[in-house]
Amino acid sequence: MTVMEISNLKKSYTPGKLAVNDVSLSIQQGESLGLVGESGCGKSTLARCLLGVEKIDGGSIIYNNTPLANANRKEFRDYRRNVQTVFQNPTAALNPKLKIKGSLLDPYLQFQRELELEHFTFSSKQGFVEQLLEAVELPKELGDRYPHELSGGQKQRVTIARAISIEPKLIILDEPTASLDVLSQGAVLELLSSLQKMLGMSYLFISHDLAAVYQLCQRIAVMKDGELLDIFQKEDIYDNSRHAYTKELISIF
Repeated sequence: MTVMEISNLKKSYTPGKLAVNDVSLSIQQGESLGLVGESGCGKSTLARCLLGVEKIDGGSIIYNNTPLANANRKEFRDYRRNVQTVFQNPTAALNPKLKIKGSLLDPYLQFQRELELEHFTFSSKQGFVEQLLEAVELPKELGDRYPHELSGGQKQRVTIARAISIEPKLIILDEPTASLDVLSQGAVLELLSSLQKMLGMSYLFISHDLAAVYQLCQRIAVMKDGELLDIFQKEDIYDNSRHAYTKELISIF
């Protein structure tokens, strides 16, 4: 089953120069699709378009058989609920004035009327927060702390917990390990893998790190200068048919 279909997507910031140039991708239910490329290639711009932060100049984003551009208010709200994100910088993603439990409760409180959770149970605010912290392997005591009292790895686990709290169909992970040390990077990738198996979500994992993408994802797409150059199953990474730029990335992999 296709969760999201991206067709011929275009986005420009300056006339005559496309930041995203005719990109087409599909994301299947329960899969991790990795999007890899050097900084400035258009990966994060694509992510912002998918999140509705940026308006697209052409093409379409189709979710649940409905083009996002044609979605009514109810359909767009359903999209917002089912497409969550984890950004590179967890410090910037968390409100410094809110305790961790406040950040974790916010998505549920926004969408509680539409929610039918399968894996988490909301019987009380405290109990719900403790379930989420346990899911990302953090002690329940952290719910009463502020973001500045946590390490970078802990804060990123909190943003992951917030993203999974309403059991979305897709999480867009935009360089989620880039700001972490090597040990924390590996641990977060393992956590993301186990959460995907538990919750049956799809990931679009955006990174400049091919090794991280290879570890987490079943399919890999390669971008350069706004264009999608290559897309393949992970096991085909060393196939001779790979694009020359993909081979260049592999050489430093």
